[in-house]
Amino acid sequence: MNTISDVIMVKSERHDVAYVLRICSVAALGGILFGYDTSVISGAIGPLQTFFHLSPAATGWAVSNVVVGCIFGALASGWLAHHLGRRMTLFVCALLFSIQSIGAALAPDFFWFVLYRMLGGVAVGIASAVSPMYMSEVSPKDMRGRALSMEQFAIVFGQVVVFIVNYFIARTASTEWLQTMGWRWMFASEILPCILFCATIFLIPESPRWHMLKGREEDARKTLTRISNERHAGSLMNEIRESIGSEEGRSSFGLAGLLRDRNARWIVFVGAAVAALQQVTGINVMMYYAPMVLKTTSGSIQEALFQTIWIGVSMLVGCIVGAWIVDRKGRRPLIQYGSIIMMVSLLVVSWALYSQSTGLLALIGMLGFMFAFGFSWGPVAWILVSEIFPNRFRAIGMSVAVASNWAANFMVAQGFPMISQNAWLNAHFHGAFSMWLFAALGAVAMWFVMRYVPETKGISLEKIEATMMSLAPVRHAPIPDEIDTDGVKSPLTPSR
Repeated sequence: MNTISDVIMVKSERHDVAYVLRICSVAALGGILFGYDTSVISGAIGPLQTFFHLSPAATGWAVSNVVVGCIFGALASGWLAHHLGRRMTLFVCALLFSIQSIGAALAPDFFWFVLYRMLGGVAVGIASAVSPMYMSEVSPKDMRGRALSMEQFAIVFGQVVVFIVNYFIARTASTEWLQTMGWRWMFASEILPCILFCATIFLIPESPRWHMLKGREEDARKTLTRISNERHAGSLMNEIRESIGSEEGRSSFGLAGLLRDRNARWIVFVGAAVAALQQVTGINVMMYYAPMVLKTTSGSIQEALFQTIWIGVSMLVGCIVGAWIVDRKGRRPLIQYGSIIMMVSLLVVSWALYSQSTGLLALIGMLGFMFAFGFSWGPVAWILVSEIFPNRFRAIGMSVAVASNWAANFMVAQGFPMISQNAWLNAHFHGAFSMWLFAALGAVAMWFVMRYVPETKGISLEKIEATMMSLAPVRHAPIPDEIDTDGVKSPLTPSR
């Protein structure tokens, strides 16, 4: 039988789920632009290669230059999010996306094309850190996984939309028109979601945890009360206040503070590793170069672009499944089972390429890979890097983690054309070598998560540090008389 205190506790933790999902959906527009901007190149890479007379290395640079901008954007995101706030930083992203879409579409030569694409990359890098950061900070712990899954869903939705847009632009076009004008329309189409993002970003509140960091507690209380109720808002504000600490916690936790703090160094290392390992699974080979891979078996660029749509849809379905089960099953099981399916699927693709089978077998392998990535590494990696950092260094932690994600992305995007178009590798393996490589790296990625990343399902952001240190190789002694919010001494709470 429930006691009065149990009833009060249950009542105090009721949340306005519709409101949380509504404000997260606006923030997720940054994810839509992230997906749209990074994948628009998939339909344009062939025409660009011909129009600008690009070598294999230059083709890789046409794709990966945006990732260089992403690295700088990710590194700047922590400073911007701390000083401008999460909401204003996202507005800056929307403006940069708008400038990039028009500039790249009108670029007179390859130099200006690269310059505008890098500018768009800066926007992607910032959005990829700040959008999930905002979502994690406004979402109650028991629905944080679902809310953060919206980020991955938004990214994939943006990718599917641009695959469809690219297909319809190229469907009835001549090869000559695609090489001169078609690719320009592909980039220009991004301005529509940019306008939508600019128009809606100020309809959402600022992050209450950022308000707490800045000492604006009444503003934080208003938002937290709107998310749940006054009793729960007061309780959560006490937890946030304790996790931030005294005036030291309110100050900017920069690189110097990170280097001095042993716990922070370990947690940032784990977050950066998880973010980078997401990329070495080979996902962006599928997203950036799928038409190039499928063209070798389908016979035409139009058919390859049409098949690419279904690759995106497969991952979108996976994202829906992941969002449905991530808060029920947890993060680690999804990574484990998803990694296994991804590795098997890559071996299917590699066999199709190696044996020079019909395009159907390669497409089936790609669909399986994308579905598995959609419910595992896709959302879970972003969920983890959004929730494993304590309040006091979340901004810089996410900045470093997302920068490592884009650094790994750059290596994959730049290296794949050089591997796939290597004459010796093609003569001996017919394009299968890269798929074997990504399958092996996927096994390494799964091992790392299962060894060093604890389950974070249902853990509040204010208790995350103790949870993360539970699997550290060297665990530091707990703080004497450390008491958690349930009144129980925590044996895992690390010293600082």
